[in-house]
Amino acid sequence: MTTVRLPLFPLNTVLFPGLVLPLNVFEERYRAMMRELLKTPEDEPRRFAVVAIRDGYEVAPSAPGMPDPTAQPERGPSAGFGPDPLKALHTMACVADAATIRERADGTFEVLATGTTRVRLLSIDASGPFLTAECEELPEEPGDEAGALAEGVLRSFRQYQKRLAGARERSLSSGTELPDDPGVVSYLVAAAMVHDTPTKQRLLQAPDTASRLRDELKLLRAETAIIRNLPSLPAFELTRAPTSLN
Repeated sequence: MTTVRLPLFPLNTVLFPGLVLPLNVFEERYRAMMRELLKTPEDEPRRFAVVAIRDGYEVAPSAPGMPDPTAQPERGPSAGFGPDPLKALHTMACVADAATIRERADGTFEVLATGTTRVRLLSIDASGPFLTAECEELPEEPGDEAGALAEGVLRSFRQYQKRLAGARERSLSSGTELPDDPGVVSYLVAAAMVHDTPTKQRLLQAPDTASRLRDELKLLRAETAIIRNLPSLPAFELTRAPTSLN
């Protein structure tokens, strides 16, 4: 088992390998993380793990559970995640490679990172200025019939895009090129579908590419059928938590 210790960045979203993640970093714990990453030589990857929050807050006034409007804002690396952050976060994360880390005059950071590989969190250390995690690196296995499944997912995804564009009264660019590598297809479609965090986390955690593609095929067919029979798209965004500035 290959393990690596990485800085940990919890978010109310799921990052997939190959996807780009822009970040506006303003909390002190994550500023400290970026300052530490900047010490890494430019010719080496500046890696950190992005993990979806199971029960807690990106910018937390209190601990996990029901919000307490009277609570004072917490401070420290595990603020918002309770005494055991491992219980507040999902156990599978995605490694992000920060291609750009730019510090602004006010001390905040503008970061552009790309997801690379999946990791499983084994333990979390909150003794420093920011969370770090001991992570097990996970290979991406193709599984059975991944190629054929990818073709089916791409066809269904095209139909889903058309239905979604129509429900939102938006035009769809027909010239968009989609990849043909099954693994890339599985992650691109997982990121592009309009679904909640638990569903996207389930796709990230799929045991292999073929399993992820099978799940996506079911989701795409179901969602396309729903959108086809609705006069307009439900306000999915209203069910989400407020967007964090991180």
